Amino acid sequence: MKQETKKDRFVRLATARTKSVLEKLRVLGNCANTAMYEYNSKDIDAIFSAIEKEMKRVKVKFSKPVNEEFSLK
Repeated sequence: MKQETKKDRFVRLATARTKSVLEKLRVLGNCANTAMYEYNSKDIDAIFSAIEKEMKRVKVKFSKPVNEEFSLK
């Protein structure tokens, strides 16, 4: 049995987790049904502000160098 590589593990987990996030966003979209729910623009702005803030925070984790070496230069 072949051992899972780091890349394989990343692809497996990132795929599953991305699908999960996208499904949760679709479910959140169900709250847009005004026949069932009442909301205002302030509510919507708060929701999407929080989502965007977290997306930016997570994206930074992927863009910074993995192995930073210490230097006093």
